Amino acid sequence: MTFSELHLVDPILKALDEAGYTEPTPIQEQAIPILLRGKDLLGCAQTGTGKTAAFAIPIIQNLFLDKQLEKGTKRKISTLVVTPTRELAIQIAESFTAYAKYTKLRNTVIFGGVKQGKQVRALEKGVDILVATPGRLLDLIGQGYISLKHVKYSVLDEADQMLDMGFIHDIRKIIEKLPEERQSLFFSATMPKNIVELSNKMLGDPEKVTIKPEQATAEKVEQAVYYVSKKNKIKLLAHVIKEKDEKSTLVFSRTKHGANKIVKLLGREDIRAEAIHGNKSQGARQQALGNFKDGRTSVLVATDIAARGIDVSQLSLVINYDLPNVPETYVHRIGRTGRAKESGVALSFCDVEERPYLRDIQRLIKQDIPIIDDQPYPDDGKRAPKPEKTQSQRPKRREGRNKPKGDRSRPSRAKTEKSKEAIKKRDERSPKSKNQKGDQNNRSKEKREDNRREDRSGARKSSQERSENRSESSTKSSDRSSRLFKNKRKSTEKYVKRDKKRGYLDLLD
Repeated sequence: MTFSELHLVDPILKALDEAGYTEPTPIQEQAIPILLRGKDLLGCAQTGTGKTAAFAIPIIQNLFLDKQLEKGTKRKISTLVVTPTRELAIQIAESFTAYAKYTKLRNTVIFGGVKQGKQVRALEKGVDILVATPGRLLDLIGQGYISLKHVKYSVLDEADQMLDMGFIHDIRKIIEKLPEERQSLFFSATMPKNIVELSNKMLGDPEKVTIKPEQATAEKVEQAVYYVSKKNKIKLLAHVIKEKDEKSTLVFSRTKHGANKIVKLLGREDIRAEAIHGNKSQGARQQALGNFKDGRTSVLVATDIAARGIDVSQLSLVINYDLPNVPETYVHRIGRTGRAKESGVALSFCDVEERPYLRDIQRLIKQDIPIIDDQPYPDDGKRAPKPEKTQSQRPKRREGRNKPKGDRSRPSRAKTEKSKEAIKKRDERSPKSKNQKGDQNNRSKEKREDNRREDRSGARKSSQERSENRSESSTKSSDRSSRLFKNKRKSTEKYVKRDKKRGYLDLLD
């Protein structure tokens, strides 16, 4: 089947021909006719199956035909595409631009992590198609820059990834703001219970399209696995990159810190690499991705979330430095290569602790991934034994102390009988009758009572002494004050007599 057989308009066919699209992929072949009929769609498909074109092409055609009938009207947001990451949002917007090249439809993309000024100016000019991440979309709706009243087509892409990233409440808020009369599209790589419940709220009576994971991986991607210890992974990675000598290699790390560490260690081996993950700024992520696409950087190290939306033409090699603990993530990773109908290679490094992850992946894709034994750092799969502690490191325990919990049981009858006998012998050595013991107890009680009485009488005496001391001090202070008053009176009388003799008082009068 060709795209012309799907009844697409000439402007879209011309754009697809320039982009190098000749035959539709399975999901495009099934989804485009359904969407052109105006039906809701529930799609279960992985990355790399061509699902972006599967929903973008029919939406562009429907908008193009609507615009032909509504000439001269102001541009309003007619299509909303919500996606979890910035990279994927940018990728989808670029696809819409390529497919709508000859239709005069206008689209823009908004996402967080950057200033909103440029995005707001693009919205004020008017757009037909808006691609957005949930957080920035709700932010600009709250500020009054975006209205969803005129949305005719809504797309929720990578729904399972949104739920994993904690966007479920934001998605529900967005769905509440959409008009009831619209065509809705819902895409997810997996369909757990919470995804099905969310799709029921968003979709009416949808048609379903499913592309199985094994179809997305086994047909186009050559897969292999290396058994290697964790400490030798970086050495094996440098060896594989130098041996394969590919133009572009995408390496997946489980953590952000791990991605930075891989870039640093590859630099020591004279291999230029860049990292892309959530802690990087949007400018740094776009620059690293641009360098990788243009060939200035041959190795890109990425985490799973940041890798969504990485679409590099002719990406020939994907390496799983850390195997994912979720099998579906493996399908997303290797979907970066072998896109559309191209072929690719996906290699995985597996240490002893990751063997269960490998079994889950093989169970999902329903095939055994071949193992490469001819490599410089093989691993036999045995865990390294724990070093035994010597006697010098650990002193012996004293008998009867610090016993483990298992040994803390009740003593046996023999032990209790021996202890009773020992007590009897001790009593025989120092014989004392019960009456003698009672007399001793009475004497000790009497002594204690006598001591208490002495303490009380001493306390009374000390209090009496303190009161007597206070009275004595008060009398002394009163005598002293009276003496000072008399002395002062005598001195004043003396000065008066002297002044009378000199005649000062007569002058004053």
